[in-house]
Amino acid sequence: MPILLKLYWSFVKIGFTSFGGLSMIPLISSEMTSHGWMTAAEVSDIVAIAEMTPGPLGLNCATFAGMRTAWLPGAAAANLGVLTPTLTLCALAAVFFEHFRNSRRLAQIMTGVRPACVGMVAGVLISLSLVNYAGGGAASLPAIALGLLNLLLLVKFKVSIPKVLGLSALLGLLLFGVLGL
Repeated sequence: MPILLKLYWSFVKIGFTSFGGLSMIPLISSEMTSHGWMTAAEVSDIVAIAEMTPGPLGLNCATFAGMRTAWLPGAAAANLGVLTPTLTLCALAAVFFEHFRNSRRLAQIMTGVRPACVGMVAGVLISLSLVNYAGGGAASLPAIALGLLNLLLLVKFKVSIPKVLGLSALLGLLLFGVLGL
């Protein structure tokens, strides 16, 4: 199977089996690493870039993963793949909207889906933490300190996300680039 078709199909599966946002990350990671297109560290980098870039996380990840794998045609194939489920489901939802508007079953389904999404996000948090905070088998104290500083700035001092990202980028360059920690 050609790589563009593999990329398209991988992102169709991701789009149909995740619920957008952070719940896509474990599936993207699994697809990218199982095909040998990226390492876990590269997926982590792509997720970080996708989070900083305006737009939906899944679409941004698809763009970056597709570009990394097969340049512009890869980005197009991955984007079409991740959008196919959304467009299909939106078209079906539009047709059946009146039927599902007050559906008790749909409310029950969503009650079951929410905990699954929380569990998937927790799994992503753990796996990305291992990649980002325990490089080389040992805990990276500067990375942990930077993460805690970011948490403090976001939660306690209510600093905006773009400012925290900018500060983190500068501190990351200083700590890990200039000082080589």
